[in-house]
Amino acid sequence: MKNILLLVHDDDGQFARLHTAIDLTRALDGHLICIDVTPSPVYAGNAYGGLGASVLLNDERENEARNKARMKERVAGANISWSWEDATGDFAQCVIDASNLADLIVLNRALDDYPLPDMRTITSRVLMHARKPIVAVPEEVESFNAKGRAIIAWDGQESVAATMRACVPLLQLASDVEIFMVRDGAAKIEPEEAAAYLARHGIHANVKIVEDGVHHADVLIENAARHWRAEYILMGAYSHGRLMEAFGGVTKRMLSNCKLPLVIGH
Repeated sequence: MKNILLLVHDDDGQFARLHTAIDLTRALDGHLICIDVTPSPVYAGNAYGGLGASVLLNDERENEARNKARMKERVAGANISWSWEDATGDFAQCVIDASNLADLIVLNRALDDYPLPDMRTITSRVLMHARKPIVAVPEEVESFNAKGRAIIAWDGQESVAATMRACVPLLQLASDVEIFMVRDGAAKIEPEEAAAYLARHGIHANVKIVEDGVHHADVLIENAARHWRAEYILMGAYSHGRLMEAFGGVTKRMLSNCKLPLVIGH
């Protein structure tokens, strides 16, 4: 886990992404790949025609050029290995196209106010199509403590198992790891098996199982993470049992409401 992909764009969540990506790159002794996306112009109707689109695109390019200069200065001062790529087009597609040789992608978890970007939709699309773990951070986050406590929201499905396997290098940095499961009868892999897998990688995780048919799993996960003082939550995109209603449910609510960074995979 050495190649960290960061979406660069001048929005309210940019510095949360930047701080998280720099902290992760430094902790993992990796390389930061900055993908600077200038979005294609989006507006209602056709009143401006081709000329209007050109003006809007030029304005976006000028804004991103100023932002690029500021961001490059910050990244260069972080004393990490890094590179820069420029792209124009749809946010999610540009990130997906750049993710082929990435191990971890840093995005925001919400940020859906107008104007663009709708980061929750972007994160969901990248999660579904890039097939790489995503670190989805709240826009108010100022750092990512890879050496703090990590909680794994375990549902016993393939997605969380794959995310955990991919993130072993990150979990090896954690001071403590807890596998937290809300039992709903749909698990294919028991949490004790996950703990045994991690132990073979030198990660000694404790297991906690809750049986609660009343509260939503995301509420129980967040409460457990808060009480245990976890620094981040690792999870798969929930897809079975009462934990998911299509692509939404627990995953959507966690992306919308969680106060901690999410390391999430599909």
